[in-house]
Amino acid sequence: MSTGGELLSVDPQELQFPFELKKQISCSMQLANKTGHHVAFKVKTTNPKKYCVRPNTGIVSPHSTCDVVVTMQAQKEAPPDMQCKDKFLLQSAVASGEYQGASAKEITPEMFSKETGNQVEECKLRVSYVAPREPPSPVREGSEEGTSPRVSVSENGTANPLDSNTISRASVEPQENTSEELLKRESSRGRGGISFMYVILFGLVGILLGYLIKKT
Repeated sequence: MSTGGELLSVDPQELQFPFELKKQISCSMQLANKTGHHVAFKVKTTNPKKYCVRPNTGIVSPHSTCDVVVTMQAQKEAPPDMQCKDKFLLQSAVASGEYQGASAKEITPEMFSKETGNQVEECKLRVSYVAPREPPSPVREGSEEGTSPRVSVSENGTANPLDSNTISRASVEPQENTSEELLKRESSRGRGGISFMYVILFGLVGILLGYLIKKT
């Protein structure tokens, strides 16, 4: 949300810092000059030792913007209930002809004094602490999204993906074929065993008959 006075609009109106202990944290805001004049600005804070503002003064050309970075120094302890009472004040004033090309060092406090008759606007900015953003969780290994489809190799050496239906058929059909083959083998073994016994019996009978004939 971009709001402000007739000279400069400020975005955002609230400076939000993802608070972390013992770490410098930066927040940026954009100043937009909506007029056809050169506009000088100055940024103040209720706690100057805690924050560093770059640039804290400057001149914004007509119909242009300027980015301001506010850096909070590393904090050793967190405030109660993560509430911050610090505030910022943005002052803006029309720069006269002699100050249009002035540098930040040449901007004087008198430019922002209403007593001199200058058109001065003020915009108050609040400060709030927010929870730091958590990094996205990595995809677990072995999950459905991370696994690759199973592949079978055909006789000509080409690889073909296997779907779930193919896998289920492959796991069932061999069992049926195996059971049928076992029955056939058992039956053939049974028939082979019986015929072999007949051969032995016939051989014994022939030997006995030959022995009896010799005796007679």
